[in-house]
Amino acid sequence: MNWLHALLLGLVQGLTEFLPVSSSGHLMIVKTLLGVDGEGFLDFTVVVHFATVLSTIVVFWKPICSLFRGFFAFRYNDETDYIFKIVVSMIPVAIVGLFFKDKVESLFGDSLTVVGVCLLVTALLLWLSDMAGRRSKPADASSCQARNGISFGQAFVVGCGQALAVAPGLSRSGTTISTGLLAGVRRDVMAQFSFLMVLVPIIGEQLLDLLDVVTGEATLAGGLSPVCLVAGFLAAFISGLFACKVMIAIVRKARLSWFALYCLIAAVLILVLA
Repeated sequence: MNWLHALLLGLVQGLTEFLPVSSSGHLMIVKTLLGVDGEGFLDFTVVVHFATVLSTIVVFWKPICSLFRGFFAFRYNDETDYIFKIVVSMIPVAIVGLFFKDKVESLFGDSLTVVGVCLLVTALLLWLSDMAGRRSKPADASSCQARNGISFGQAFVVGCGQALAVAPGLSRSGTTISTGLLAGVRRDVMAQFSFLMVLVPIIGEQLLDLLDVVTGEATLAGGLSPVCLVAGFLAAFISGLFACKVMIAIVRKARLSWFALYCLIAAVLILVLA
């Protein structure tokens, strides 16, 4: 991988992270099209994912500060309730990370078949949630009765969606928003919850990888040059800022079936041509 490859891959990560089209799947597609070697690629994806996490923090800085202020008031308020629900949503992905990490990493190989199949699943979830959302009445939705618009049970269901989305081609935002909508959560609630719930897991993954490097159990970025890492990081961060501000509004208002159609076409092309 050279710096130009890293720059292009970082742009792809930043622009697709906040749309329900699978950033990891698109990274693998572009990686294959560019002919990038697989060595160090998984570590590179962690770096660019961390860059988009930072862009999320920048965009949601005020809500995040509000959550921490409310939490450290040391009483059960709306902010404490919201944070506890984020913690509940992290349980499934924590289980996958602790017990199935090797199996997940094996999915990030050179074959695009897994990406194609997972994009089909993403398309199906987006279409089902769009149909369910249009048929449901806001007054009957359980999210209207739950504190902060989402219950602990719904948060856990959304967390299960996030745990499944570790596979390349399964969109994290698409899967979590879809499972949330199918569970009865409003789209505007899920738009913010979906992007905030991923912060701690990815930051935690970064800290664990750094610990492995410090203890000598792993090498930093599998031998990738610092120039590639910096180029990918900056590209993902800057494009992520743009995407997070512009694309979140699209996700909140646009019909998810359009994204389902895109994922379906991409999946068919991959499965036919791969």
